[in-house]
Amino acid sequence: MSMKLSVKHTVDRWFNKIAKNPALSLTVSILWLMVVGWVAFGWNLGNIGLIDETEPLFAEASRQMFVTGDWITPFFNGDTRFDKPALIYWCQAIAYHLIGVNEWAVRLPSAIAAFGLVCLGFYTIQWYLAKQDELEQVSRPNRRYLTSFIAAALMALNPETIIWARTGVSDMLLTGCMASALLCFFLGYAGKEGENSSPLHSSAQSPLALSVRAASPLGEAVRVASRREGMPHALFPNKWYLAFYVLIAGAILTKGPVGIVLPGLIVTAFLLYVGKVREVLREMHLLVGILIIVALSVPWYALVIWRNGWNYINSFFGYHNLERFTEVVNGHSAPWYFYFLVVLLGFAPYSVYLPASIIRLKFWQRSHWRSLERFQQFGLFAWFWFASIFAFFSIAVTKLPSYVLPLMPAAAILVALLWSDVFSDTKTRPTLPVSPSPTQSISASLLRISGWVNVVFLSVLATALLNITHILGTDPAISNFHELIEQSGLPVIAGIIWLVSAVLVAGLLLSRRWNYIISINLIGFVAFVIFVLTPASFFIDRERQLPLRELSAVILEAKQPNEELIMLGFKKPSVVFYSHIHVNYLKFPKEAVEHIKNQAAKGLKPSSVLLLAEQKKFLQMDLQPDDYKNLSTKGAYNLVRVPFKKMKNQKIDIS
Repeated sequence: MSMKLSVKHTVDRWFNKIAKNPALSLTVSILWLMVVGWVAFGWNLGNIGLIDETEPLFAEASRQMFVTGDWITPFFNGDTRFDKPALIYWCQAIAYHLIGVNEWAVRLPSAIAAFGLVCLGFYTIQWYLAKQDELEQVSRPNRRYLTSFIAAALMALNPETIIWARTGVSDMLLTGCMASALLCFFLGYAGKEGENSSPLHSSAQSPLALSVRAASPLGEAVRVASRREGMPHALFPNKWYLAFYVLIAGAILTKGPVGIVLPGLIVTAFLLYVGKVREVLREMHLLVGILIIVALSVPWYALVIWRNGWNYINSFFGYHNLERFTEVVNGHSAPWYFYFLVVLLGFAPYSVYLPASIIRLKFWQRSHWRSLERFQQFGLFAWFWFASIFAFFSIAVTKLPSYVLPLMPAAAILVALLWSDVFSDTKTRPTLPVSPSPTQSISASLLRISGWVNVVFLSVLATALLNITHILGTDPAISNFHELIEQSGLPVIAGIIWLVSAVLVAGLLLSRRWNYIISINLIGFVAFVIFVLTPASFFIDRERQLPLRELSAVILEAKQPNEELIMLGFKKPSVVFYSHIHVNYLKFPKEAVEHIKNQAAKGLKPSSVLLLAEQKKFLQMDLQPDDYKNLSTKGAYNLVRVPFKKMKNQKIDIS
């Protein structure tokens, strides 16, 4: 017991020292964010090849923009690509210009968006807890820093965020814009109250906030904006609302109408619940905000529609937006409980604490929440954020795991606030009596139950990973997939990591050391990332993607001018990106034979085609050995050259 108290006193003294020194606070905070960000988003980001099938579509469309200088209409493989708006392509094309056309550049926009979001989330939690300390007139640096450190780690170190922050597609950029916009809205909403009543004293503010404000190159602009906010008839809203509008425009340019529909739904539902719709809309200068959003987002849509007309309108707004919500698109259907599983696994292992985090809020007590000051409604806002996105995409007919990525930051905030009830300082300095929080009375029992659920979940997870070869399906690109996984030893390492974590959490529960439980989950996940996920990524890349990259290099070397490249039986867009060559996709062997014969009849030059096919499909073409020349065989794929003269008189007999 004495050792436990000694450690706690040491931690408290350390955090008190940080709190009293803004420069030290800023340094420690930046170091923490950099370590978390590097482990989650930076480490080996570009050392793994592009992953078929979606990522190369974005990468190649951006490369086309970079090469052709056409920044309005995205193209892939010679065809227009209207799936997503232009912002992700612009970001990737700029990255190509800065660091070259490579995997790092493809994924850098996603990683930066994720890291920026984590930093803003860290700042917001710090600000919220500092305001809470000011209201209660206590100093709790231990609680403030531990909670904000944990919140940043939870936002970054979860499966869903790590996967999409390391993938060069639009999902993480959308989440970065949307989630950052929502955080900015709340900072503007809660900060406005401070301007109208009593200002937040500098002594109670987060040292990180003070240091950032002082060091920011935008400091002068912020001070000017702050002075304007004090004017009775200021034209613009406060700086956080302005940032909200700009980020909404970014979300619209990243994925279309959903970029404003979802944040609008969340903010509206929250304001209706707390009864502040008219008041907040007036202070937000909504008309000015709409003009900002329109000015930033509409010009590109106007240009792309002017250039492509109804083709763009029908494809993007009709097929990729309206139909995805109302119908099943590309076979992506799922049962009603699909997103329960996605959140459980995508936010694992911390997802087991979400029920307790939500119950802790007592969000159904509307009169209680309406009586609180604005900043105290942070947990309620996070709940509306989480629930609105979850409900919206549960209603949508087309379902994909990435759709609920924007709710993961809200989940991290909810769980971090739950643990903020556990993190306490050994010595606080209250200057007036403060009534206990209505949420804290139930947190202990909820944590105990959730803790044992945590133990069970980790045990089940470990068991599943130890038997992963019996759960996974087959991969046509890797013939001996299961054997290779077993030989790698990764399932055993994964199982051991989570079994050890389960035992440690159980021990902490029995000894009532609540503070360390969430840390064990985080440490276990970091170990899982380092020793399992990263080696598994390299393994899958080597077996599944490397053969295609090697064949792309052979194609670049062997292809004759104007020689056609046919891909038979599968679509792997990475070949287009790595070979920089137009690919003709054909599904059936008979279709390929007919196409080659038709090309031969035209007397084209050169008098041959390149054919890239899975070995099984290639054999179904029934070509004789002298009908083609084998150029290379890698993995499950054959690359051959088929001369036209060998095909002119061949009879088609494909059963």
